[in-house]
Amino acid sequence: MEPRRIILAVVLMAAVLIVAPILFPTPTPVPGAVPVATDSARADTTAPTAGAAPTTTPTAAPAATMDALTGNVLATPQPIALPIDTALVKTAPAEFRTTNKGAALIGAAMTQYQALSNKGRTRGDAVELAAPGDRLIGFRIVVPGDTIDLSQTVFRTTQEEENGRTVVRYDAELGMASRTASIRYSFLPDSYRVDVSAAIAGVPDNSYLLIDLPPGFRSAEADTSEDQSHLAYAYKPELSSAEGVAFRSLDPGEREIQAGPITWAVAKNKYFLLGVLAPKGQPGFAEVGVTGGQRIAKEATRGQATLVAPLKGGNVAFEVYAGPQEFKRLAAMGREFETSNPYGGWLQGIVQPFATMVIRLLLWMKATLGLSYGWILVIFGVAVRIILWPLNQKAMRSSMAMQRIQPELQEIQAKYKGDPQKLQAAMMQVYKEHGMSPFSSLSGCLPMLIPLPVFFALFFVFQNTIEFRGVSFLWFPDISLKDPYYIIPILVAITAMGLSWLGMRGIKANEQQKMMMYLMPAMMMVIFFNMASGLNLYYFVQNLASLPQQWLISQERTKKPLVRG
Repeated sequence: MEPRRIILAVVLMAAVLIVAPILFPTPTPVPGAVPVATDSARADTTAPTAGAAPTTTPTAAPAATMDALTGNVLATPQPIALPIDTALVKTAPAEFRTTNKGAALIGAAMTQYQALSNKGRTRGDAVELAAPGDRLIGFRIVVPGDTIDLSQTVFRTTQEEENGRTVVRYDAELGMASRTASIRYSFLPDSYRVDVSAAIAGVPDNSYLLIDLPPGFRSAEADTSEDQSHLAYAYKPELSSAEGVAFRSLDPGEREIQAGPITWAVAKNKYFLLGVLAPKGQPGFAEVGVTGGQRIAKEATRGQATLVAPLKGGNVAFEVYAGPQEFKRLAAMGREFETSNPYGGWLQGIVQPFATMVIRLLLWMKATLGLSYGWILVIFGVAVRIILWPLNQKAMRSSMAMQRIQPELQEIQAKYKGDPQKLQAAMMQVYKEHGMSPFSSLSGCLPMLIPLPVFFALFFVFQNTIEFRGVSFLWFPDISLKDPYYIIPILVAITAMGLSWLGMRGIKANEQQKMMMYLMPAMMMVIFFNMASGLNLYYFVQNLASLPQQWLISQERTKKPLVRG
């Protein structure tokens, strides 16, 4: 009987599976109706952590509605499909492009700067910031429990003139009639600056606008690899100095978050940048997050950075600068925007002021003298040596005096080797007889160190100063790039060797000193090989201008007795 019961049970189960759908059919979905997605996180009404990686959620279609009289479910009206278009706005120095898909800024061409590279664009065309397929500015909206990616929304476009500015406005509904978005771009006619505002209706107060910075740039430089090595993000906390995050400093997926208030944040390559700034006198952004991008090659060319802007009453405004790193323009923006290239790393507090001072001085000399930057560097190098001539003269004489009393000091050290007190007294007597002190050697070296901060400042200035970009001088096609023939590094080494030879003239040098006379110039040549030719030029002129003074001191050392004090 047992097998029969099993067969009967199987037959009854099959009957239930077949008959049940017939007796209880599933209702046919109403065309156009979309089930409302549930999200367990929606129960949390607090704002999400601003820097947390948002989950991208496509904009939901409006839910089906019910007729109040009949109780019948009504089909949701389908929105009219809008064509995707691009708005082109020309200002005096640039051409900007925005799109109604996501209300994004997708392009900025620098019409006053020509591309020096033929990769991706024709050499001589205007510099284009955006890499193919990238956006310079994109938007997302964070509401409690959800993130709306506006790149999936097609907006209605309105373009008009307002007080001499071109204004492009984008409007769209975001899934329901009560939630709308309006993004407004106002282009200044003679500037790289764009004023941007967003009005998001139907969102709670604890909502945020996420502003995505560009993930990379299109290189327009002759040395593409060097240009890419300067790819970085930077931001300015309201209460501290600017900080930079190079693309290469982050591993793919590695993330850094800086809590606000943040005054501004930028994405930049060697000479151009896109920056987003909080309006003057208003609270800064709530947070900035930077994430390392995937690396296709060894060089890091991709990244991700997002600014978090609180929506106060659904509104937020900010400024965008998309243009060259011209010092005067950046300084005119205020908010210490000229420090968007944080120089010096942990020595930033020392190097940055020197770099600012040097670039201001070079720009003033250029405006005053009207010469090319090549000659400006020559004059600047000579002027520094002339200004430091008296200090160097004193330092060289002090060094020469120390060298001459060395035999006496060595004799005293040998004589009173076992009696420290007599040794110290005897050495002090020698110093007194020659009008010197134990600190004379140190004070003599300090003046020689004074040019170093200027040199380091110039080193950083040449990395990003667009005023030097493409400037030719003598045989240099571009003073911001290395000498293609490596002539100037060799000249730097030769003049350095000449200074070393003159510095040891009249001195009985030991083998170590003789070796250093050749080794140091050789090391300098190797170090300067890949440095900017303009920086090499400055150092060569410094050496050349130092030769007469070093020769005079060597003459004094070989012909005259000890010079006191």
